[in-house]
Amino acid sequence: MVPLLIDENFNHRILRGLRLRLPELHYQLVQEVEVFQKEDPEVLDWATTHNCVVITYDVNTMPRYAYVRLEAGQPLSGVVIVPKELAIGSAIDELVILLTCCSLEEFSNRVIYLPL
Repeated sequence: MVPLLIDENFNHRILRGLRLRLPELHYQLVQEVEVFQKEDPEVLDWATTHNCVVITYDVNTMPRYAYVRLEAGQPLSGVVIVPKELAIGSAIDELVILLTCCSLEEFSNRVIYLPL
């Protein structure tokens, strides 16, 4: 299972739904690691260093910093953008498909927007 870093702004009802559907889900919350309340570039750096894909609601700044990182030739373990407008059930379904069908390498250096 692809290891995840759940951004601090992410809806935990979606996370609970993911845990119910994917008991083997491996994740960490930003609030539980040293980049809590840090800027997005630091969160992306931590996630890449720890081989975690970032899951976030942040459609404004996170993708911008991810693309800046890629343009600079720096690696990115991957970012999945879940818009707040996406229904919780749909977000869970989309993430289950993505997480069960893709390897960590397939997220590498990509920003993925849901719905697929």
